[in-house]
Amino acid sequence: MLKGSERKVSLKRKQGPLYQQIQKILKDRILHGVYPLGSIIPSEPQLEKEFGVSKMTVRGAVQELAQEGYVQKKSGVGTIVMRNTAYQKLSKGKRFTELLVEAGHKLEKKLLSTSLVTNETGTEEYSRYGPYCQRIERLYILDGQPYIHLVHFLTAAALPGGGSAELGEDIQSLYDSLEENDIVLENFRDRFFVESAPPEVCLLLKLPPGTPVLKRLRNSYDGEGRLIEHSIGSYNTELHHYLVSYDT
Repeated sequence: MLKGSERKVSLKRKQGPLYQQIQKILKDRILHGVYPLGSIIPSEPQLEKEFGVSKMTVRGAVQELAQEGYVQKKSGVGTIVMRNTAYQKLSKGKRFTELLVEAGHKLEKKLLSTSLVTNETGTEEYSRYGPYCQRIERLYILDGQPYIHLVHFLTAAALPGGGSAELGEDIQSLYDSLEENDIVLENFRDRFFVESAPPEVCLLLKLPPGTPVLKRLRNSYDGEGRLIEHSIGSYNTELHHYLVSYDT
């Protein structure tokens, strides 16, 4: 698999200042172990080439990361990762991935598809999410191996313009994107069970047909009790166990 500095990343000006887009991408890589704690992130010339931007743009992104405490520049060495956990209100939703990174794993995310669905163009299964919903399908890759297949349904209350628009395709962190839209998730309700994965999921997770997987259904609610997100996760627990920590 190519490292971040070996592929060209396309940025879109309509999604905000370029340095902020780069800062979010770099932070996401740190939080998911692509750049482990204590490692040196790619140099400014490498980042300029990867993102196709000027030195000042890259420098602005790295300065933002430094101000947040994620990295520190050291003369003659480079920019070192100093912290790989986020200060956030959504830690309950992210805790599992943080545990993986803290254990030394690298977790990458691949966007498979995203689409805006309406009751007119969709089917009855989407009606519970309001007049509009956004379906996002992603694959999580653990240490180079496919690990989690996730399908998210964001309700109209979670989307820009009350559901008339969708989150951009360059989603680095779903929960961060919601937070940027002033949506704070206050309550998570999870249900777990084991069942045979459908053929398309087995193919994505590189499992033999009919392999049993851990399924997690999650409903996420805001402070007003509105359903914001429903997600369906399929976990290859042969690759790594799913850990649940209960607060007392």
